[in-house]
Amino acid sequence: MSVLPATQISHIRQTLENQIDTGLLQAGSRLPSDRVLCELFGTTRITLKDALLALEADGRIYREKHKGWHVSYPRLDYNPLYKLYFQRMVTLQNRSVETKVLATRELLASATLTREMELPALSKLYQICRLRYLDGRIVSYVEHFLKPARFPGILEQDHTKSLTQTYEEHYGLHFSRSRFSIYPAAAYGEVAQQLNITAGSPILMIKRINYDQHGTLVDCDHEYWRHDAVRIVVDSQDQQTADAPDPVPVPAGM
Repeated sequence: MSVLPATQISHIRQTLENQIDTGLLQAGSRLPSDRVLCELFGTTRITLKDALLALEADGRIYREKHKGWHVSYPRLDYNPLYKLYFQRMVTLQNRSVETKVLATRELLASATLTREMELPALSKLYQICRLRYLDGRIVSYVEHFLKPARFPGILEQDHTKSLTQTYEEHYGLHFSRSRFSIYPAAAYGEVAQQLNITAGSPILMIKRINYDQHGTLVDCDHEYWRHDAVRIVVDSQDQQTADAPDPVPVPAGM
């Protein structure tokens, strides 16, 4: 049986994937310019663009505005059920993490936030905006929304550290549960600008509503991730362990 010849698009994809998989093109390295790639493959810019967009959709390469195409780093395994700090989750995977604070402010809650955080009309919230870097690369833009009455003076704290750690150390609060919404989206406006990507680029949206040890809703996170930088990994065993009742003490001598 004869094998049909590969199209130009699939040929370009397979060639670049092979170069990446064998380490000839290393994570973070920049691909040649579109002009050079067109010459190498003897193709048009339209065909090349289709091949590169397909590789981007697969998470093999990524774009940065005015910086061209780069080879993607390995994805971070993100476990929503993980009980320790985000920084700890990252370092356990032998990756480096850095947090940059962009803004801290008080604002009027939008209609969406009012609904998500179960607030009355015209409520105020604290907002903390941060960028997360993974191995030196910007991978997510995060907006944290907090109920002011629960966190007096928090805007003056050091927010390059874990917010979860700040909650525990300064407010005696720890999370009893969280509710997640995870879905694909596109980056526009502030999100695209902060992630340094073209408007309309694919991202992974993670919304998290957090409840304290008393079951009270205290804050909400909106995480905008570069889609090639993260992989959601959930093990049902983690949830079973979290949901299991505390062991009943056995009297001495039994």
